[in-house]
Amino acid sequence: MSTSFYTPIEDIPQIHQRAHDAYRSGKLKSIAYRKEQIAQLGYLLKDNEQRFCDALKLDLGRPTQETIFFDFSAVYIEVKTAYDNVEKWTRSQRAEFNLNFFAMGPRLRAEPKGVILVIAPFNVPIFMLLSPLASAIAGGNAVVLKPSEQASATAKLLAELVAQYLDPDLFHVINGGIPETTKVLELRWDHILYTGNGRVGKIVARAAAEHLTPLTLELGGKNPVVVDPKCDLQTAARRILWGRVSNAGQICLAPEYVLVPEHFQDKFVDALQEVYRTFYPDGPRNSDSYCRIISEAHTARIKNLIDHTKGTIVFGGDADVAERYIAPTVVRDVRPDDPLMGEEIFGPVLSVVPVKDVEEAISIINERDHPLAIYVFSQDKAFLNKVFDNTESGSAVANETVISCGVPGLPMGGLGASGYGYYTGKHMFDEFTHIRVSLDNPGWVDKIALSFRFPPYKPEGEKQLRALSPSLPPRPKGRKQAANGKRWGFWLAFLLAGTSWIVLTEPGRRLVKQLKF
Repeated sequence: MSTSFYTPIEDIPQIHQRAHDAYRSGKLKSIAYRKEQIAQLGYLLKDNEQRFCDALKLDLGRPTQETIFFDFSAVYIEVKTAYDNVEKWTRSQRAEFNLNFFAMGPRLRAEPKGVILVIAPFNVPIFMLLSPLASAIAGGNAVVLKPSEQASATAKLLAELVAQYLDPDLFHVINGGIPETTKVLELRWDHILYTGNGRVGKIVARAAAEHLTPLTLELGGKNPVVVDPKCDLQTAARRILWGRVSNAGQICLAPEYVLVPEHFQDKFVDALQEVYRTFYPDGPRNSDSYCRIISEAHTARIKNLIDHTKGTIVFGGDADVAERYIAPTVVRDVRPDDPLMGEEIFGPVLSVVPVKDVEEAISIINERDHPLAIYVFSQDKAFLNKVFDNTESGSAVANETVISCGVPGLPMGGLGASGYGYYTGKHMFDEFTHIRVSLDNPGWVDKIALSFRFPPYKPEGEKQLRALSPSLPPRPKGRKQAANGKRWGFWLAFLLAGTSWIVLTEPGRRLVKQLKF
């Protein structure tokens, strides 16, 4: 693979400083300018859809329809959401009313963190870079993007277009491999978003810890599917196999293994075979609806897992490392200790694991790291609840796979080994902003309510101090009760003084107008 498009390592600190200086310039304090840049981001993609399709065809052998579904549509949703909501998301908000502190006018506002670093994977490179970029711009941040060097055609195109469509001081692309990424991680960032595997995620987390940099990790994992024999079998087989073979299985939310009752395994596998024949009537190798693996190294890794399984291959299993081809593969009678059940496969191989009952299925899930998603196919609410209520994961999805991250309002995020923090929409905006609180306390409050805080301390000050505390919830039954202190006199004086201040003073009248906002 050519490295001619890599960013020179000596330029990386300068890019970082340029982004920092641009952020400090205050350009993005203007909501109008943020909206302009968000709109430009949308047209960066819209104007160049064919070029991106061609790039992803080179990188992944990706069918155009999958590129539109997984990359384009998702980014357009994020652009529209950020553009339409940036004013609301950034507007100063009143704190909830509290009699003790209302006179201080407490407020809170989402403010930018600064310069954001986004490190994206090869599998869905446009969505994984441009979706967070939209939210980061809405939050008022400068951003440096680090695409995967493995998707080189897409990375080169992104570097060209970001400089052409967006503010070249605020938004940058750094291309490169391990040395360039290592240099990037030596620098201080205000937030890092990394999407990829857990091994590299630990490296990124250690680098972030050196600067106490907040971090969002999206790490994937082995997502299980639990199948109820009473489910809609044809729908289940179609959606599970689609989720596994789309993008040749290189999707962090793809189902990795299916837990089915032993007595139902034959019927389930037959349904998968039937769906497979409808997906690829002339075989997947020559189909224009089937993707390729990103590299020969990844192809060889997946082939090795298939070669060493102790399960029975139902269909597929063939591989061509030079062509980066792994056939859609289903393996039945896979045991929990099988090589296919170790690392995340990240390829089009679906393991079918027979279990005695749903309790054993739940046990197998809970013995492993928390997955990014758990999928259950059942028409029985009790069955769904049993699985979801007794397991943990980033998402719990019934009768579907993969598409939850594209639903507006639903964030994508993991738990534990599958990551932390959130992708998409307002939740991603929250990742890239911090809540800044403010208040303005008038001088009369010290005379009426808070004078007790100043030395020398007096006995009556303790009573006033305790009066600031709220009442506790009801005492649990059977526990000894203590006498309640009376504090109505203090509050009556406070309320009268506060009312007088509001009615008789100009600052008080201004406060009333603010509260009506």
